[in-house]
Amino acid sequence: MRIATWNVNSLKARLERVEEWLEYAQPDVLCLQETKMADKNFPAMAFSALGYESVHHGYNQWNGVAILSKVGIEDPQNGFGDGVENPYADDARMLSATCGRIRIVSVYVPNGREVPSEFYDRKLVWFERLAEWLDANHIPSDPVVITGDFNVAPDDRDVWSPKAFVGSTHVTEPERAAVRRLEDWGLVDLFRARYNGDGLYSYWDYRRGDFHQGRGMRIDLVLGSQPVAERSTWAIVDRNARKGKQPSDHAPVVVDLTD
Repeated sequence: MRIATWNVNSLKARLERVEEWLEYAQPDVLCLQETKMADKNFPAMAFSALGYESVHHGYNQWNGVAILSKVGIEDPQNGFGDGVENPYADDARMLSATCGRIRIVSVYVPNGREVPSEFYDRKLVWFERLAEWLDANHIPSDPVVITGDFNVAPDDRDVWSPKAFVGSTHVTEPERAAVRRLEDWGLVDLFRARYNGDGLYSYWDYRRGDFHQGRGMRIDLVLGSQPVAERSTWAIVDRNARKGKQPSDHAPVVVDLTD
């Protein structure tokens, strides 16, 4: 089973590239972030033609998350559920569904903007809600994957220059602690379980030629519970998808599991 995540930074602008990528990468499940469209505009028929069921959560031209699956989609749910206070309630940042007997969660974590700011504070609260949701709905022995754009580089080796990010979002200790809280619950960073080195990024700013200069960040994560981690055999960041005409500023992250 192949699971992938990709912040496409506008599905309307990059639908052709996504279709092309699906054809050659052949993921069984693809989680998308920043689709930037309302549900009524989501191209479900285009994905169906490629053999994928799909579910989407989006309100307008901002944010938006989706799950595409060749192995079924059961019990799709938006957000943290009813009655849970969400600091970004109308932002369409979380979507979950059961695909191939694994609970898949596609997340687009808030950026945080500046430190300090109300947006940064709300980002940390959003992470708290995610941890609470996980604890309320699952136990570590459940097959669960939380994947997407976390807008956090978990470690200094996940940014091209720690000095360049001092005082910025994505690298602060509270943000990194929020990711560690998920790992302490029992989730495993499936890419890091395969590769320990630095210089392995999934996001490069469009400006200043950052991609070609190697100035990136690893902020797109695939976190799997132990039953999933035990099945993990391979992982990659597909840098080729960041190349060419009108790419997203993120590259897909792919993980393979044994059956």
